[in-house]
Amino acid sequence: MSATTRITVTLPTEQVAELRKLTDNVSGYVAEAVARQIRHQLLGDDLRRHQEEQGAFTDEELTEARAKIFGTADSADHSDAA
Repeated sequence: MSATTRITVTLPTEQVAELRKLTDNVSGYVAEAVARQIRHQLLGDDLRRHQEEQGAFTDEELTEARAKIFGTADSADHSDAA
């Protein structure tokens, strides 16, 4: 089990009500949401840094990335060629 730190967070009443409808473990739910947001931000930072160093992604690279992420039919064709 990882270490935890207790903090106080202020949220709009409506959000708290919706959270309690979704889960009995509000702390766990919020921790997962924060972790997801941190990963999202770090990935965005990495992608921006890559483009600064290597240039903008081409349409082909973006199409291939979307296929890998979303599992489109085209992804099978690209993976077989690799």
